[in-house]
Amino acid sequence: MAKRYVRQTGKNSQGDITRLCNSGQSWSPRSKSDAINDIESGSHEYWVNWANNPETKIQVVNGTTGKYLRTDRDGTTRNNLDDLPDC
Repeated sequence: MAKRYVRQTGKNSQGDITRLCNSGQSWSPRSKSDAINDIESGSHEYWVNWANNPETKIQVVNGTTGKYLRTDRDGTTRNNLDDLPDC
């Protein structure tokens, strides 16, 4: 299982995460659906290495409108991937 670091995220007009990015990496950008498949199959893990906090693993969450990606950097249910710059 490869560990991939995410530095930016793509977002749609509603602010939902649509892709994960790390410029210069062969896997980037990675669509939300492909990243979800990677995580659920165990082929890759996605992590965010925050400047002033420990790295956190990106998780797949089953929401009321389908699956989405999230980290729990601060222990809340807020989607902290929104804090990353756009890609």
